[in-house]
Amino acid sequence: MKELVGSLVSIHTVEAPKPEEAQGSAVAELDGFVGERHRGFQRIAASYDRDPTGTVRRNERQWSGVSQEELDLIRERMDLKEPLTAATLEANLCVEGIPGFSQLPRGSRLVFPSGAALVIEEENPPCSYIGESIDAQYTTRSGEPVAGKRFPKLALGLRGVVGVVDVPGRIEAGDRIVVEVFDP
Repeated sequence: MKELVGSLVSIHTVEAPKPEEAQGSAVAELDGFVGERHRGFQRIAASYDRDPTGTVRRNERQWSGVSQEELDLIRERMDLKEPLTAATLEANLCVEGIPGFSQLPRGSRLVFPSGAALVIEEENPPCSYIGESIDAQYTTRSGEPVAGKRFPKLALGLRGVVGVVDVPGRIEAGDRIVVEVFDP
């Protein structure tokens, strides 16, 4: 199994008092992050799922993560004046130093110093909802508003990953992350 090493830049939970601000740490339990709205063993299928909308199904989206390098690339592609953040993309984790983060194969694990381990289930595809949020909050380097719902197209393959908690534990901003890349 190939290993990569990166670091945890920031942690965000949607139900934090100020979700746009990074937290210093989070507790990962087997059903997800404490204080996170995506926590749970099951979820309701949405329109983008293979199952009919409304179907109760296994929750493979207990957490989401993006890489700082890929956020910077999306920003460049969209010609944004302001930096994109994990909070803007509603991601729980922002990592750095992990090449091709969004393309890590299913089954790869992110292992933290506490022993906590997160398993990647799939790439997180860019959605129009986040694109609309970026359009409303950001401007281009020329000072013009962002227009045309370009995010889904320009962020393809760079939107990060989603997954489940494999081993519970505490994770902290600045943690070293060992990535065990799954090789079938």
